[in-house]
Amino acid sequence: MPTIPLTKRGAEKLKEELHRLKTVERPAVINAIAEARAQGDLSENAEYDAAKDKQGFIEGRILEIEGKLAAAQIIDPCELDAGGRVVFGATVDLEEEETGEAVTYQIVGDDEADLKLGLISISSPIARALIGKEAGDVAEVQAPGGIKRYEIVEVRYV
Repeated sequence: MPTIPLTKRGAEKLKEELHRLKTVERPAVINAIAEARAQGDLSENAEYDAAKDKQGFIEGRILEIEGKLAAAQIIDPCELDAGGRVVFGATVDLEEEETGEAVTYQIVGDDEADLKLGLISISSPIARALIGKEAGDVAEVQAPGGIKRYEIVEVRYV
């Protein structure tokens, strides 16, 4: 089974979600199923059907998270020493060459990605273009509107 790269923060978020699913969501849906059963005829009981569907989703998500955590390679960006190169977990300050727009991204695992927070997936086109580069290098990214060129201003491991 291939390993799944996760930052330390991303692994903690998955563990918190798993804990919430097991201690809050699972017992709540079990109670909802019990209450729906108490109402009698299950063949026309919408609450029972909805609770069973929710239970299936919760159990599936629990299995998914447990699998990801079991296969996770947890990387703490603070402990990286990549010699100034862009690697998984690095935070990169970029400047778009054409517009001069400054952006900052951290390269994270697929489950952690959130563009609004500046977290980009390791499998995204921009992350793939940045990996291995250093401050001062230019990365070319194939974007829907054409090729964009970004100068790497700074690489940090925080």
